[in-house]
Amino acid sequence: MDLKYEVKTNKTFDQAINSLKNSLSRVGFGVLWELNFKDKLKEKGLDLAHNFKIFEVCNPKKAKEVLETYLEVGYFLPCKVVVYEKEDSIFIGMLKPTMLMDMIGKADLTNIAKEVEEELKKAIDMAAN
Repeated sequence: MDLKYEVKTNKTFDQAINSLKNSLSRVGFGVLWELNFKDKLKEKGLDLAHNFKIFEVCNPKKAKEVLETYLEVGYFLPCKVVVYEKEDSIFIGMLKPTMLMDMIGKADLTNIAKEVEEELKKAIDMAAN
């Protein structure tokens, strides 16, 4: 079982980021926070050879539903989606919410995790194309 879902895109790093933000909005997710590791490490005097950006994203209605069911699932929130560069290719991906829910053994959250995962997959696929 693969813990992550990712796709390769022919877009540039910046194009992939812009497309991802747009597609996330289209499926009901907002970007709460973003971090460019390459830039952050450069501020600290370190060089990272590849671009790597993390987005913390959230669908407020789904988050509320999950937190009301099992508050400790907040350890996994918000969802993270990444755009990164490796070997001259750009990838967009995430950790699968279904796998994270399996880790805590809360079967009553499986359906919500599946919904969130499908919506995020759709956003990632749209961003990549």
